[in-house]
Amino acid sequence: MPDTVNTATANTLANFQVIPTGKAVGAEIRGFNGTLPIPNDVKQALRDAWAKHMVLYWHGPKMSDDQLMAVSEVFGPPHTAAARKYHLAQGEHVDDEYMISKHPSVSIISNIGRDGKPVMDNGGLGSYEVVWHSDNSYVEVPPAGSMLHALVVPTNGGGDTSFNNQYLAYEELPDDLKKAIEGKSQVHDSSRNSAGVLRPGVKPPTTPEEVQGPTHPLVRLHPVTGKKALYLGRRRVWPSNYIIGMSNADSEALLDKLWAHATQEKYAWMHKWTEGDTVLWDNRCCMHYRTEIDTAQRRIMHRTTIKGDAVRAPWA
Repeated sequence: MPDTVNTATANTLANFQVIPTGKAVGAEIRGFNGTLPIPNDVKQALRDAWAKHMVLYWHGPKMSDDQLMAVSEVFGPPHTAAARKYHLAQGEHVDDEYMISKHPSVSIISNIGRDGKPVMDNGGLGSYEVVWHSDNSYVEVPPAGSMLHALVVPTNGGGDTSFNNQYLAYEELPDDLKKAIEGKSQVHDSSRNSAGVLRPGVKPPTTPEEVQGPTHPLVRLHPVTGKKALYLGRRRVWPSNYIIGMSNADSEALLDKLWAHATQEKYAWMHKWTEGDTVLWDNRCCMHYRTEIDTAQRRIMHRTTIKGDAVRAPWA
């Protein structure tokens, strides 16, 4: 990372730079420091860059949760992470010594077990590979975006995060698939997290009728840009997400085609983390994916989510 990234003593529009990744999504922000006050013109520049590039990242000093929340709120009010309620319902202590935050809207994403050591399975995402997904698509009003701040990063790699452009995926969808999904919606399975781990206190569905979760259109209209994006959410082993009004076989076949198209490498960009990095992504037009983490290495991130709007179909 260049030494010039955050040497400014104040956040000013004169210091602010947006450097596109050169991929289908994402831009680096230079001349910005999340630990410093943010004037209104810089706040607007951040919002404009987010609307244009969908994913923003910058490197700087590690932020406190108060500072992380202040930066997150530049983009909108907080959204309390949906997964938290499953752990609270089981009487589990979400905020142990490795998951300490006074903010209910800050989630701790780590591979740390109750003994303080890195593990594969800690009841959350752990060290698992995390498949392509949109955060919290399994709630009625999913968050507009998520912001992840790196506090402890594996020294030997792993836990790299990729993002993809679902505006472009929709634009380049073959005509027959565009016609096939017009007016269609799917049920989003809430039973398992993004690593495929069953949520505490939840029974796995055995039939489509048992799948719990909201119904969202397969294409959504972005409330800021007005553009159309594929909105696939996440996918688990059947029975899971399914398209309403289609047979199970036809629903699975169509979803297979959509996922194969939407997750092509040409739509994606990967971020390799260093401590002090912050990445913000737009859940309304992007999905993201994480590589597996070495269980000999610690990885601790703090995440905020930003309140969204009800998912709106372009044909509504």
